[in-house]
Amino acid sequence: MKIIMVGEAANHRDALAAGLPAECAFLALPREAAHSGEHDAAIAADDVLITLRFSRPRGEMPAFRLLHVPGAGLDGIALDTLPPSATVCNVFEHEIPIAEYVLLTMLDSEIRLAEMRRRFVTQNWSEAYRHRVQHGEIHGKTIGLIGMGRIARAIAQRAKAFGMRTIATDPQGGVLPGLIDDFAPPGELDRLLGQADFLVIACPLTEATRGMIGAGQLRRMKPSAVLINVSRAPIVEEGALFAALKDGTIGAAVLDVWYRYPSAADDEVAPADYPFHELPNVVCTPHSCAWTTNLAVRRYGFIAGNIRRLIAGEPLLNVVRAPSAGRP
Repeated sequence: MKIIMVGEAANHRDALAAGLPAECAFLALPREAAHSGEHDAAIAADDVLITLRFSRPRGEMPAFRLLHVPGAGLDGIALDTLPPSATVCNVFEHEIPIAEYVLLTMLDSEIRLAEMRRRFVTQNWSEAYRHRVQHGEIHGKTIGLIGMGRIARAIAQRAKAFGMRTIATDPQGGVLPGLIDDFAPPGELDRLLGQADFLVIACPLTEATRGMIGAGQLRRMKPSAVLINVSRAPIVEEGALFAALKDGTIGAAVLDVWYRYPSAADDEVAPADYPFHELPNVVCTPHSCAWTTNLAVRRYGFIAGNIRRLIAGEPLLNVVRAPSAGRP
């Protein structure tokens, strides 16, 4: 059995190896191996693949034993063409930094610390003091959560500590008793949109959620509302969002996830068709809200634990697709 790490995952070999027996063999494949069969001869039926993305046309997928996604999202994995013998697992551990990022952006939208610092001028201190500007606070504000998974729960816990009111919905249904103040069933999304001072997108990208926030939904939001997307960009229609921000339909947006990503090491693409970065009411960050110094340690420690279970013949954790001899 080899452990094959594709693309960016290979950068974390040391973190993974620290939790595995010394005799484990590793192979790094380039990012292009996620979508090209050029390196498939190196993949054997007993191997473990670690990659965020993996797709092949039907009938061209190599056989392997386990595909472990080093993240939560599965939209980069062609589940329908994977070999039937393969198990697929994912890993979380990102809810802590993402929740901190969301709280930071909400606090910054109200307190605006950078602007406060700019107004502090020692040469004219008396005037700066006399003309200090009032700022807002998140206490008493309503946060609307679309999605009720690990990220949403971590956000709701922290928002409660700041005295915020939380209303949530989930495309799959479900309730979080004691953690949220109100639950809007999927058919009552408009009610959530009309109440939210901050709308946080925290659900997976599926065919049901793709484009679920469009022009109609944005018009139902408060004109002062801030949309924060830490999930997947296509959940919000790109053109509708840009127009709503440009014409003031909503107050602002914080965007950490994007509509296009590079697929190869030398691939240069724009993050979106519209220049969101040029709008004064948009904060753009490069899909880095979860990218902390501790994230890889936690994630690859979890993956190492699953590989140890695989070697020992024990049940795996976070199985999102079990092997099936009857699957086409």
